[in-house]
Amino acid sequence: MKCAIVTGGSRGIGKAICLKIAEEHDYHLLINYNSNETAVLETLKEVEALGGTGEILKFDVADANQTQQVLTEWTEKNKNAIVEVIVNNAGITKDNLFMWISQDDWSSVINTSLNGFYNVTHFFINPLLRNRFGRIVNIVSVSGLKGTPGQTNYSAAKAAVIGATKALAQEIAKRNVTVNAVAPGFIETDMTDELDQQELKKMIPANRFGKAEEVADLVSFLVSTKSSYITGEVININGGIYS
Repeated sequence: MKCAIVTGGSRGIGKAICLKIAEEHDYHLLINYNSNETAVLETLKEVEALGGTGEILKFDVADANQTQQVLTEWTEKNKNAIVEVIVNNAGITKDNLFMWISQDDWSSVINTSLNGFYNVTHFFINPLLRNRFGRIVNIVSVSGLKGTPGQTNYSAAKAAVIGATKALAQEIAKRNVTVNAVAPGFIETDMTDELDQQELKKMIPANRFGKAEEVADLVSFLVSTKSSYITGEVININGGIYS
């Protein structure tokens, strides 16, 4: 059984990626979530409606012990399964001016994006290399490339994942495992619901927010065999706001 794991797969971009993989690829989906059970059940239902298969894995990617425990239990129950695709999508924001960011708000944002990438990817990396085929896609952000005021913690977390993407890509390219990052700009999701779209659209050359499905289309290409010679890249999907 060939599998794809998507962290933070219950809503927004993560959900759109799950649905797109179900629609376009023959992978059994491992849909990770941390808190919103109602949303993740709905995502799984929609995956199955598209003819895909999947299951739900509840763990906090920032918690190394919990991640290890849940993934170990799953692996032991599915000895013939191989996880070929890892989409590190889980992320949180705790926005504030740097002088007002608490230690907790700094650490939780860094831990979810950066340590979450490590905890999930490191667990699967050896079997992926033995398999001699794999796709790792890290969802980062325009904030990690240009920095965003009020998001020093989030910008730092995503910039760190970008660095890890480029380094890991060079380490494992010979094994036919690619590692790329996708950097969305303003995308219509729960995370951007509270933003003033009318005002922010003026900054975007495309004059609109992106859709989660558009990000999912790009991820779907990157996990396919069509992208075999692309690795170590950070691909912007932001309507021209930054390049």
